[in-house]
Amino acid sequence: MLLSYTLYSAVHFATGIHNNSNTAIDNILIDKVKYENYSIHPVVNKLSDHDAQIITINNITVDKRISRTQSIRKFNKFCIFQFAINLSYENWDVFIEEDVDTVYNNFLNTYLRILNSIFPLQKIYSTHNNKPWITTGIKTTCQHKREFYLTSRASNNSKLNAHCKFYCLILSKVIKASEQLY
Repeated sequence: MLLSYTLYSAVHFATGIHNNSNTAIDNILIDKVKYENYSIHPVVNKLSDHDAQIITINNITVDKRISRTQSIRKFNKFCIFQFAINLSYENWDVFIEEDVDTVYNNFLNTYLRILNSIFPLQKIYSTHNNKPWITTGIKTTCQHKREFYLTSRASNNSKLNAHCKFYCLILSKVIKASEQLY
């Protein structure tokens, strides 16, 4: 049986920028036949020379029964101390095997047993952070700001870069004002 996948690259902008070098090696693959209406933009994290990408798929139906709970582990000083104590009291006879895979699996099982006993997964209700003050106009302006930023970042034009910073400053003030008015 022959399977056909219609996956295409959705990223058509530079995601890695270092000095005068621009690369588009980071990608998101999407089935353009199934999801025709989407938008994608970079997220500048300023932690590395690669930007993240966020894709928004419009006009899709979502199952309303999806749970809004998530599982987390709660960490505090006492539990971390207890975790360290339990690790120190462990026999660690897992390292006597000859097979590396067996040693690794035994180690991981022992480690996870202690981790799960001290830091059990807890389900919490995820609250959706709805921001009704963000209007369609602000969303559109944010999209233009991202495109403008990409253009200015790839350019060495200082006037263009200064104008981009000014545009971002005004947008920030508009968003704050919209939130305050709400």
